[in-house]
Amino acid sequence: MRVKGQSILVTGAGNGIGEGIAKRLAEQGACITVNDLDALRAERVANDIKSSGGLAWACAGDVTKSTDWARMVAFAKEHGKGLHGVVNNAGWTHRNRPALEVTEAEFDQVYAINVKSIYLSTVHAVPVFRQQGGGWFINIASTAGVRPRPGLTWYNGSKGAVITTSKSLAAELGPDNIRVNCINPVFNPDTGLSAEFAGGPVDEARRQKFLSTIPLGRFSTALDVANAALYLASDEASFISGVCIEVDGARCV
Repeated sequence: MRVKGQSILVTGAGNGIGEGIAKRLAEQGACITVNDLDALRAERVANDIKSSGGLAWACAGDVTKSTDWARMVAFAKEHGKGLHGVVNNAGWTHRNRPALEVTEAEFDQVYAINVKSIYLSTVHAVPVFRQQGGGWFINIASTAGVRPRPGLTWYNGSKGAVITTSKSLAAELGPDNIRVNCINPVFNPDTGLSAEFAGGPVDEARRQKFLSTIPLGRFSTALDVANAALYLASDEASFISGVCIEVDGARCV
């Protein structure tokens, strides 16, 4: 049980990568607060964890709102008897299209969900971590922030901001025994946003186009990302901070 007894808040955990992370951490003994904008999805994942013998509870909330973050952190602290870590997984993208065709509203939404959420999680979780003597963040960024591709310019920029912000926070919060790390997954055609990333339905031609860029010859899975999160959340990574782990089959080499 590599994270036994840890109280962990996972955002955007109602499906996809977030669900995979929440379930993997619960398997290894963590008490999980499952956050999602959709309360029913959050409840489903929490119930799945409980039915498998784990500890979990649902807490719906909007990661772009400070009041929701205050409530989510307080909820996780109360139910988990503390808060040891936050996985900032909730994310969004605009449709794959030329940069000048992305609307201002789409731009604002991408940056609110992908970047402002990191700010708000820091504002509300860091005081709790300091009071407890430490804690950690895992921010789910993307290979798009390392090797950007055309058509996703503003999304790429938002994930680059997550990476740089995470490194800066790691340096600033280290003296408080607070670790901050990133995970950069490569494209996964089975996520709910895959058609947005691809610019249309992920047919066989689009799958092969993406697959050809990954040296290990397959796409990332939720379990791949969850295993990286498990390592970073565990005591095995107690001296790891300010790093970005590419879960990408060597795409970014």
